[in-house]
Formats: sequence, C-alpha cells, structure tokens
Amino acid sequence: MFAHLSTFFQHSSARSIGLVFAVQGLLFGTWAALIPFVKHKFGLDEAQLGLLLLSLQGGVMLMNPFSVPILHRFGAPAAALGSLVAAAVFFSLPMLAPSIWSLAIVLFFAGAGFASVNVAINTCATMLETRDQVGIMSTCHALWSSGAMIGSALAGTATGLGVLPAWWSGGVAAFVIFTAWMLRNQLLPLEKGGQHKHTAQSGQKFAWPSAGLWLIIFLSLCTNVTEGTMADWSAVFMRDVVLSEEFAVGWGFAAYAFCMAAGRFMGDALIGRFGAAVVLRMGGAVAAAGLFLLAAFPHMPFALLWFAMVGAGVSLGAPVLYAAAARAPGMAQGAGLATMNTFAMVGFFGGPVLIGFLAKMWSLPAAFAVVGAAALWWAWQAKGVKK
Repeated sequence: MFAHLSTFFQHSSARSIGLVFAVQGLLFGTWAALIPFVKHKFGLDEAQLGLLLLSLQGGVMLMNPFSVPILHRFGAPAAALGSLVAAAVFFSLPMLAPSIWSLAIVLFFAGAGFASVNVAINTCATMLETRDQVGIMSTCHALWSSGAMIGSALAGTATGLGVLPAWWSGGVAAFVIFTAWMLRNQLLPLEKGGQHKHTAQSGQKFAWPSAGLWLIIFLSLCTNVTEGTMADWSAVFMRDVVLSEEFAVGWGFAAYAFCMAAGRFMGDALIGRFGAAVVLRMGGAVAAAGLFLLAAFPHMPFALLWFAMVGAGVSLGAPVLYAAAARAPGMAQGAGLATMNTFAMVGFFGGPVLIGFLAKMWSLPAAFAVVGAAALWWAWQAKGVKK
C-alpha cells in the first residue's frame, strides 16, 4: 500500500513538487495557529475576526482566474516558486501590521499568493504525472496536510514557550523562501523550453465549464464544505456538543487531520488499483457515515472515531478532483483547475458560514447531518469522474 512512496521520494521532480506542497502547508498551518494573537492584538470579537478573514478569502478567490495568465506567461514551475516567495513574505507580516486596515491589505495579498501557488503547483503535479506516467497527486496533498499539521503544532508550541509570534512567522517565512530558492534547479527544468507558451495557445483560457467540469465543480463544493466544516467547527462541536474536557477540544480535529493525511499517503496506490471514481464514491460514503454518527451519537470516545472517519472519507476528494480538473479538455493549461478551485474556495470558506446559520436555526448536530447529506450526494455522483 505504501510501496509507491519509495518511487515518489526517489523521483527528484516529484520530491521537489511535494516539498512545495509541504512548505505551503507549513505557511498555512503557522498562520492558523497565530490567528488568536491577531484577534487579541486588535481586540476583535468573533464577528469582527470573521469579517477580517474575508480579506484573506477574497485574495484567494479573486486571484484564481488571474493565476492562469501568470502560469502561461512564466510557466507553472516558475509561477509556483515566485508565488510561494510572495505568499511567504505576506504571511509573515500580519503580526507587524500597525492597523486593522493594513492587516486586511496584507491578508488579501497573502491569499492571492496562496491561490497562485495552489494553481501552479497542482499544474506541475499534473504535468509530471502525464510526462512520466506516475501517480503523485495524492501524495503531494498528503504532504500539504502534513506541513499544515506540523506548522500549526510548532507555532503553537513555540509561542506557548514565549517566542514572539512576529519572530516565529518571520523565521518560517525565511525558511520557505530558502526552500524555494534551493528547489529552483529541480523544478524549473520540468517546463521544457517554451512548452508553456505553446500550451497557452491550446484550448480556451476562459470558457464556460463543460458538463464534465461542472460535475467536478459541484463535487468539489461538497468535499470542501466538509473540509471547511471540520476546520472551523470541530473544536466547537467537541466543546459544546460532545462536552469534552477543555484539553480535548482539539482532539476531534486532530483525529480528522491524521486520517486525512494517512489516506492521502495511501491515495496514489488506491487510485491506481481501484480507479478514481470508486475511491471517490467510497470516500463520500465513509465521510457521510462519520458525519451522521457525529450527529446521532456525539459522545466520547466514539466521537473521535467519527471524526477520523470523516477525515479518511474526505482525504482523496481534493487529489482526485484537482487531477480531473487539470485535465479538463478544451481549456488552456491551468484554466480548468483554476475554475474549479474558485468554486472550491466558496465551499471551503462559505460552507462554515452556512453551518453557523443552520446551527442557529436548528442545532450543530443537525447542521453536521446536512453536510453528511452533501457527502452522500458526492458518493452518488462520483461515478461520473473517470480516471
């Protein structure tokens, strides 16, 4: 089941692409762990913090379509490395922002850099899969998840030991920039001389999604609503519904994230053996079961098992759908992926807002059950996604 990992880490180009995924996750995980310090520094309440974070989300969503011409102009590897450096710089600045308005601007550009890296490096992974006939997308996303977990854990531990958040985020940014510089010689040759210019002329850069791409978009909405719900509401669910001890409120997300990373490390082997559609269908069924069980039996220690089921179920959604969107016919390199990613971010960032309204109208377990219904729909429609 893990034999493909040996091939992955022995392949220099695959290893370099995976490292970009990992350090991008490290950046995001570091930022996520330091959000409470931003909240405290500017004296924000929960509603004000939510509005502030919209600037980050706005940068992500608005940059997605613009990342396609950047990718065509410079090539996917150069676009990925340049955007990674920009994202590192802007993610290091929130702790230094003198005002709430300057912080919002910094977060907007951090989100834009993040989105550009996302489109470019997923395109790189698809290019390598096509060129060398290897499966690496799931392992790359596993490395992103691992980087995010490590970034969050290290940032929380370091600041808990008294390291200033500004110093820590600056150090992480310097490490990411150094990594990007070190990877240039391995990544840039992936784009053959002038290849991106020729690719840019094939297909439409901006086109209304085909029926197949619309299916991928709707499936990604379901998977990303599930991921966003777990990211933003798992701790609240543990505290208010499961009634866990204070030290255990983060355990639900930890169980979810661990199984997500584990599933992604196994994903390339599973997709190669069973096919993308079968893997996606089974994942939707497992995620739906975990969400329904959370709604029906929210008690320790079983709740941790239910969270783990959701993580395992959703783990291969992004790798399968990103790869499918990147290969959408009739569109220029990166265009299908950028289009899907725009809608995916609506699900990831907008889904938790919807959960809040549903929880207020009914209850948080009922809101989780609605997400479970969306997971059932994705399991039903997954047959339309071909490897």
